[in-house]
Amino acid sequence: MNEEYLENQNRIPHIPSPICFQCTSSICYLWHEAEELTGESCGSNLRLCSYFRLICVVNANVFCNFLCIDNGPCKHICNVVEGNVVCSCLSGYTIMADGISCEDINECVTDTHTCQRREHCLNTVGSFKCLQELSCQPGYELKDGECVDIDECERGTHSCKVNFVCQNTEGSFYCESKQRCMDGFLQDPEGNCVDINECTSLPEPCKPGFNCINTVGSYTCQRNMLTCSRGYHSNEDGTRCVDVDECQTGVHRCGEGQVCHNLPGAYRCDCKMGYQYDAFSRSCIDINECWNYPGRLCQHTCENTPGSYHCTCSSGFHLSYDGKHCEDVNECDTSPCSQECANVYGSYQCYCRQGFQLAEDGHSCKDIDECTQSAGILCTFRCVNVPGSYQCACPEQGYTMAANGRTCRDIDECAIGTHNCSAAETCYNIQGSFRCLSFECPSNYRKVSDMRCERISCFNYLDCQNTPVRITYYQLNFQTNIVVPAHIFRIGPSPAYAGDNIILTIIKGNEENYFSTRRLNSYTGIVYLQRQVKEPKDFLLDVEMKLWRQGTYTTFLAKIYIFITAHAY
Repeated sequence: MNEEYLENQNRIPHIPSPICFQCTSSICYLWHEAEELTGESCGSNLRLCSYFRLICVVNANVFCNFLCIDNGPCKHICNVVEGNVVCSCLSGYTIMADGISCEDINECVTDTHTCQRREHCLNTVGSFKCLQELSCQPGYELKDGECVDIDECERGTHSCKVNFVCQNTEGSFYCESKQRCMDGFLQDPEGNCVDINECTSLPEPCKPGFNCINTVGSYTCQRNMLTCSRGYHSNEDGTRCVDVDECQTGVHRCGEGQVCHNLPGAYRCDCKMGYQYDAFSRSCIDINECWNYPGRLCQHTCENTPGSYHCTCSSGFHLSYDGKHCEDVNECDTSPCSQECANVYGSYQCYCRQGFQLAEDGHSCKDIDECTQSAGILCTFRCVNVPGSYQCACPEQGYTMAANGRTCRDIDECAIGTHNCSAAETCYNIQGSFRCLSFECPSNYRKVSDMRCERISCFNYLDCQNTPVRITYYQLNFQTNIVVPAHIFRIGPSPAYAGDNIILTIIKGNEENYFSTRRLNSYTGIVYLQRQVKEPKDFLLDVEMKLWRQGTYTTFLAKIYIFITAHAY
């Protein structure tokens, strides 16, 4: 960065390498040499800096540094290089001699364009355009971007002679004669009628032995005194005998399928290639090459044709370039199969991807319904067929798919907190759902644990024997497919003593008679399911146990929640 020191009335001491961007006092900008500085800290006696420099005032010391403000003096781009302003131009322009202005580069002249063949380069300001060239056929000219017909007759650019009239046609013209000639005359390029020499223009106008003599508009035949041998005739002037080309004149007698060969004074009839002469019929008959050369001409099938033969190939092959051998056709290139195709020699085979099977047509593939074929062994709950595969699904609520993708795992709503039980209720998880249970102790009872209530007092001997001394809540969860009879609950005193005797009674909740009780011994009893519950159902059983011990009855009450859920998935 260049530095320049400004002077006030007194000379300012040298301060090395000032950094303008760390100035803490006012900063003013000088926009042009002819303008005055602005800013509170810039005195009017400061010597002006050159173009566009930043003036910093630090503790009464003034420094100048270059800045490009609004491109400075440059027309396009201003840069500061080693303290000096350097101007440059945008793409498509070049700097002028004054080092400030920019002028357009004509890429079409300097050959810096990228136009292709048959494209016309058109210079634009700062760039160029490539325009498609349009050329017209002979007889047409370009007009308003289109090729239009040139009327050569109107413009006088035709080549018709004096005795001809020019007639314009699309893209050209033709010359039409103004007059018609009589028979025996022909119009020349100049439009004049000239005599036709029938003796030279007509094929043998006179019979053999006559000379043709041309006349104006016609000809005459004069007998020739020259006698020629058979197969010869006199020339035009009757001076010598020349050979008659019977093959060219068509006077030969070669039959169909024969080729005429001219000989001096005669001709020869030969059979065409692919034919042979039959002396009996005196004609040329076709040669059956397929019979004469069996298995040697064609790789697959030989078909005889008049004078030749043709090779064909079996299905699945095509004739090679030599017209004899057969090459295998890769039918898979034409995608004859709906999924996978394997080319085999002379044919192809369609295959299906996993989860599909080949249809009866041998080409298309149809989806395999794994769910129908598996008979329920793929998924524990529900199998959903998808194209090419299957997916297992779980009930919409209460279950989630296990990691194996086949079985359904129960969601413990109580554990993960997705239940809607209130704070006063207890969440109990069951298969596929949950229950909100409320455990309240009746009057004259107190809660001694989350699931147990104990009697506070009893008023008389009968009341003490008949009212439960303890009420305990239990929760059981079973499936609808449980085998009956099924022992679901065991009850008895703890500890048990010799001489104990119990009586079990379901006093509430067994209105449909699904459950029953039985004693296993004098101090142990069970509650069992005696009828199968076919649908999910909730029960609340009140099971009363009366304990006879040392001459006194004590009553206990078990309140059992039984939840019968659908079988696990």
